Amino acid sequence: MLAAGCGQDTRIRHGNGGFPIIARPPSRTRLPPLGPVVLAVALVVCGSPVPGWAQPPPGLDAASPSDITPMPVAPATIARDESGRVTVRAVRVSQAPVIDGHLNDEIYSQSESFGDFIQQEPREGDPSTERTEVWLLFDDRQIYVAARCWDTHPERMIATDMRRDSSVLGQNDNFGVIFDTFHDRRNGFFFYTNPLGGFADIAVTDETNSNREWNTLWEVRTRRSGEGWTLEMAIPFQSLRYARAGQQVWGVNFRRVIRSKNEITYLTRMSAAYGMRAMQKLSSAATLVGLVAPAARAAIEVKPYALASVATDLAADDAYRNDPGGNAGFDVKAGLGKGLVADFTYRTDFAQVEEDEQQVNLTRFSVFFPERRDFFLEGQGIFAFAGAGARPPTSAGGWAAVGNTPVLFFSRRIGLHDEETTVPITAGARLTGKVGKYTIGLLDIHSGEVPAAGARSTNFAVARLKRDILRRSAVGVMATYRSEAEDGSGPASAFGVDASLAFYDNLSFNMYWAATRTGGTRGKDQSYRGQARYEGDKYGFEVDHVTVQPNFRPEVGFLRREDFRRNFGKARFSPRPEWWKAVRRLNFEASLEQFTDNRGVLESQEAEGLFRVQYLSGDIFTVEYSNYYELLAEPFDVTDEAIVPPGGYHFQDAEVSYLLGPQRPVNGTVSVVAGSFYDGTKRQVGFRGRVDLVRSLTLEPGITLARIKAGTGAFHSTLATMRATYAFSPRMVFAGLIQVNTKDGVASANLRYRWEFSPGSELFVVYSEGRDMTQPTRLPALETRSFVVKITRLFRF
Repeated sequence: MLAAGCGQDTRIRHGNGGFPIIARPPSRTRLPPLGPVVLAVALVVCGSPVPGWAQPPPGLDAASPSDITPMPVAPATIARDESGRVTVRAVRVSQAPVIDGHLNDEIYSQSESFGDFIQQEPREGDPSTERTEVWLLFDDRQIYVAARCWDTHPERMIATDMRRDSSVLGQNDNFGVIFDTFHDRRNGFFFYTNPLGGFADIAVTDETNSNREWNTLWEVRTRRSGEGWTLEMAIPFQSLRYARAGQQVWGVNFRRVIRSKNEITYLTRMSAAYGMRAMQKLSSAATLVGLVAPAARAAIEVKPYALASVATDLAADDAYRNDPGGNAGFDVKAGLGKGLVADFTYRTDFAQVEEDEQQVNLTRFSVFFPERRDFFLEGQGIFAFAGAGARPPTSAGGWAAVGNTPVLFFSRRIGLHDEETTVPITAGARLTGKVGKYTIGLLDIHSGEVPAAGARSTNFAVARLKRDILRRSAVGVMATYRSEAEDGSGPASAFGVDASLAFYDNLSFNMYWAATRTGGTRGKDQSYRGQARYEGDKYGFEVDHVTVQPNFRPEVGFLRREDFRRNFGKARFSPRPEWWKAVRRLNFEASLEQFTDNRGVLESQEAEGLFRVQYLSGDIFTVEYSNYYELLAEPFDVTDEAIVPPGGYHFQDAEVSYLLGPQRPVNGTVSVVAGSFYDGTKRQVGFRGRVDLVRSLTLEPGITLARIKAGTGAFHSTLATMRATYAFSPRMVFAGLIQVNTKDGVASANLRYRWEFSPGSELFVVYSEGRDMTQPTRLPALETRSFVVKITRLFRF
């Protein structure tokens, strides 16, 4: 029977997995008629009230090492038991190792290493084919992670990029560590590097949200040899967040990728069903003991910036040329202890933001671009509502659309008007972090006005509260407020409650209810969702329902389409054929997605069938067939020449694509699409890839050629991109991006030099221009141009 009261914990015992579990006394309290509401409140206030649904105490950092089995006994640094549980012991050092990647300090011969990594791919559960030795050390200031990655064929090692935070690092040989500093088995900090010394850091929230734009201060050095490669990391305690000082019990895991074999190994056994997201699966990580953390100081970081620019805009109503400008501002970050961080920004700057990559959009709806501004990046996952947010980069590069689930808070709505005009941010403050089982996010930002664009001075406020329940689940609430709606109709607000429930290893549920209030509208302003998903290695399914009523308008969020009900179902069968030696996995998928308005009229439908072959080489071959129905209530302007009249349309297409494995010098995806398009036809060919010329210079070409016939006309569209990157070192990079989009009639170029001359301090030199390609009889005419020099300096106290 469910209990709505909050009983006291009576004892701690060990359950499955060997982690301490709370056992609660049975309750006889009956649920009132409003049972679901009372239950939700009880879950937020006092955690799991269901007898038998055990959960670990907050963080487990309060547990003594004797509560955790198995325990390594010194000098041993690792212990494993028959059920696969792993515990690692950190070793205190009196003298810090020299971070040079050589591993010639005495501590490495005096302290035992650990290893015995286990394959996730290609043969789940088998020992790694290559030996890996790891040391985990610490002193009063830093944690040190060192590894010797043996390789019987070091000449086959894949190492092509040394840029910081490059997405290519994951496609190279690499080694990484993740720390679950609150030991809540859901949040962590992930650090990894490749043999060239390229490095990246990621903040993981709720095992699912990866904030790849998050950066902190740490150091890493690597060395290659005839026996493999070695690495040393130094991660300051001050760069992490944890509950309290003294003896720690954290979660930890290590991953090594041997890309020449497409072999992925972990310290603990990880299911192949998790794919590359297995490192985020902190509920399956090892336990780290022996670590003693210093008292969290009231650490303060001040990061001022100064900027000088020259700009031209000949497309504006008040056109100007070579207009000089300048700006200055600063960000302040303060650690408040117990996992809370306060941030303050004054005159937030946009200049270091990379130019968005253009996308071919043949739909009636908006595309989604990710947040890149520094101030909004830390704690970004805290503000994710009901699991909705930006999807990771697609296999062909770029970013996928966010999908049709509303995003209640989308930070790019702050500082932008009509998705185009930049609005200055005067000042803002934020509080994020975790206290016990509660995750907190508060944000308040004030933006200025741009009268020429109709943008008024506006205040934005967001509040987010989540509570951990069960072992890997959470419930929460979110509220947003905007003092002036984008259309000038007055204040706008939104409120929602959500739950993300995870059971076993692969079964999860997402649900939410939300409502908005916008000036001039009343009623029919709600949205809700229910989703169930099972993601096993061999089988998978998903069912999802989303309702968005006509007046639901999240003015601080993102809504791709309005007034709809979405029903979605998908089934997958993914065998691993032992008889087909060249193939790692086969995928058979079928899905059906329907959109109706809130009266039940069918507006859109897509039925899809997919077959995919994943080869041991890393190549992927895919065939996909889609059948569509679209009901147009008004004309659809695909382009100015091709206008589809109102009506109902059935059409279909097929796509064949081949992805060349990332270990190849020339890699990427080639795709061909052919079929009908509304009342016409569609032919599309594309390539998006990467060419490694030398270890410091790479080219990333992309081209999509489309020939569309629809409605009143036909058109040819070309989207061509070329990104060239030269890395002088992991902290000094020159990059150029050229884009040509004939559908929109624009061409742009962006040249960017970035030098991190001191950890956290950077120099940017950026040149950008945009040209009009709509006049076929002459060369593209200059529309916009800018030259910017910006410097930031980090002071840490």
